[in-house]
Amino acid sequence: MKVLKWCVILLAFGCFFCEAKLQDHFKKIENKSDIHKIRNIDFIYMINLDQRPEKFEMSIEQLHPFGIYPYRFSAVNGWELSLETINDVGVKYSPGMEGGFMATSYLLGGDLKPHHEIIKNYGQTYFCHCLARGTIGIALSHLSILQDAYDSGYETIWIMEDDIEVVRDPRIVSDLIDKLDLVAGKGKWDVLFTDRDFISNSGEYTPCYGAAKRPNFHPKRPNSYEMRRKVSPDFRTIGARFGATSMIVRRSGMKKILDFMTTHNIYLPYDMDFYLPEGIKLYTVLNDVVTNKVKAISDNGVPRYLKKNQ
Repeated sequence: MKVLKWCVILLAFGCFFCEAKLQDHFKKIENKSDIHKIRNIDFIYMINLDQRPEKFEMSIEQLHPFGIYPYRFSAVNGWELSLETINDVGVKYSPGMEGGFMATSYLLGGDLKPHHEIIKNYGQTYFCHCLARGTIGIALSHLSILQDAYDSGYETIWIMEDDIEVVRDPRIVSDLIDKLDLVAGKGKWDVLFTDRDFISNSGEYTPCYGAAKRPNFHPKRPNSYEMRRKVSPDFRTIGARFGATSMIVRRSGMKKILDFMTTHNIYLPYDMDFYLPEGIKLYTVLNDVVTNKVKAISDNGVPRYLKKNQ
């Protein structure tokens, strides 16, 4: 019986090391030009599904009058990912990880439908409970951009999703970077969000004060996610937040997020993962510049674009 148990463990380890790496599924970015930048920002990206050209149009209509021209990144469509890819990019349960709580799998040999169960099977890939395939795609989109930016040698980038709401002149972002460099110290901050918090469909700010459980990561300082401290009339520093609609990311932030995700793989939605790396320094503006559009159409949980095209 003991021999059988060790065989199962060794098989699990073998499967774990033979699988493709997360970064093998990042999408390559081509045909970039010099127009996708402004002062203090080396490159501006906007994530947009090919099936949602109208969302990109609505977004750039708000930005172009200010001379801001984001590069359209053709989003990774999670609804079109193969079972093999989905199982490569998730967390493969292995000895030493924590199990015993509900999660979701997309079983190899299955029909791409989510399978919900307690985490227990070595070698099986899990995601947080009810994570949809579309949400896996948005995580791969953000990570593909971070990898492209890091490989391109950029120091500062601006990543937007295609459901933005421009609240005030977005060119102020260049000045805000100068100010944050003075407040926090140049090279001593990783991410600046151009909005105070994610805005819910009811129009209210939705703050985040903690981290969701992962089978393969246990934070050293879980209370640090509760931190929300004003540091100047323009900024506050935070430990966690929901939403990734509009993020200014420094090179140090690119590396911290990429290192964490390529080590731990996708498990949670991206906006519940990017603040987990130890020592990541996050800031938000106190007065919104670019934020999320309330009641925006999303294809993350359900491929609504299919009904649009019927």
